Amino acid sequence: QVQLVESGGGSVQSGGSLRLSCAASGRTFSNYIMAWFRQAPGKEREFVAQITSGGHTTYYPDSVKGRFTVSRDNAKMTVYLQMNSLKPEDAAVYYCAAKRAPIGTITYYRLPGAYDVWGRGIQVTVSS
Repeated sequence: QVQLVESGGGSVQSGGSLRLSCAASGRTFSNYIMAWFRQAPGKEREFVAQITSGGHTTYYPDSVKGRFTVSRDNAKMTVYLQMNSLKPEDAAVYYCAAKRAPIGTITYYRLPGAYDVWGRGIQVTVSS
């Protein structure tokens, strides 16, 4: 299975932007649905974005829709999360996750338990 490493986190002022990257190693990256989650202190892990294995379908919760964009480059085995118009409530540890699925699967998986592989997470801080 794949291994995942996140990068690109850091501190930004409210209204700013960050782009997170998640580099995968191992084989058959294109067989995985990829997602981003986040977890703030004292809160449950929250779904942020999902992209299907071919990159043609994406899902977002209302809290980030229109501000965040998930994309992937299967040749580079990397998934990205572009975050714009950041708010203090976006501050959290962001996790990359992968779920092995048949090619062409477009099911919406928003629960953490649906995913097989996780990165270690990366901190995003947003100051007001």
